[in-house]
Amino acid sequence: MIDQVVFEATGKFVEEIKKSNTVIEYNLQKEKMKRNPDLFARVKEYRQMNFALQSGTQAEELLDKLDAFEKEYEKFREDPLVDDFLRAELAFCRMIQEINSQLMTELDFE
Repeated sequence: MIDQVVFEATGKFVEEIKKSNTVIEYNLQKEKMKRNPDLFARVKEYRQMNFALQSGTQAEELLDKLDAFEKEYEKFREDPLVDDFLRAELAFCRMIQEINSQLMTELDFE
C-alpha cells in the first residue's frame, strides 16, 4: 500500500500536471476531435495501427513499414484537426515519458 504522504503528494503533482500548457492543449484538441465522432474513430484506428506496427515489426523491417504507413495516411494527417490533435497527444506522451524517466533516475531504479 502506498504511504499516505506519497499518495497526497502524488495527487498534488497530478493537479500541477493538469495545469500545464501541454495538458491544457491536449484536452482542448481532444475536445475538438470528439465533436467529430467519425474522424475521432479514424484517429483511434490510425493510432492502433501505428502502435501495432511499431510493437510487432522486426527492427530491420520497421523503417520500410513505417514509411509505407506514413505514405498511406499522408492525406489523413493533412487534416488540421487530425494533425493538431496528434501533435498535442505526442507532446503529452513525451512529457509523461520525461517525468517517468526523471522519477526512475532520481529514485535510482535499475
